Amino acid sequence: MNKQQLLGKIEKAWSAFRESFAGLDEAQLTRPGVTEGWSVKDIIGHVTVWEEEALKHLPHILEGVRPPRYADLYGGIDAFNALKTAENRARSLDEVLARSEAVHGRFVATVAAAPDEQIATDTRYRRRIRLDAYGHYPIHTAAIREWREREGI
Repeated sequence: MNKQQLLGKIEKAWSAFRESFAGLDEAQLTRPGVTEGWSVKDIIGHVTVWEEEALKHLPHILEGVRPPRYADLYGGIDAFNALKTAENRARSLDEVLARSEAVHGRFVATVAAAPDEQIATDTRYRRRIRLDAYGHYPIHTAAIREWREREGI
């Protein structure tokens, strides 16, 4: 895979994610129940958190340093997600949306500037990008679409 192909995968999955909640009003975006108790706003915040995690750890991967385990830092990924969901719930919808766009822009710029050899093969660097981005967005895109169908919106 070359960098343009990777950026294309990211863009395609990101566009589908954004389209999944396009046209929803504030009440719909903040209504719990999309995925268990999460709202679309919560999901947007969650996706942003994982892009932030990639931005934090991709430089470490380039340096050959393994990121710390979430189990050691937070008691596991579920505990990390719960903590970050609570932090995002304290933010306004406008702030969550603005952070999402800003972080995604930085994430794409980071990938675009990545060394080609980190993209060309199945490296830890590229796996992190897949797990935190283009492999992650579709999970939540599908959940939002299914919720919209259930709710008739």
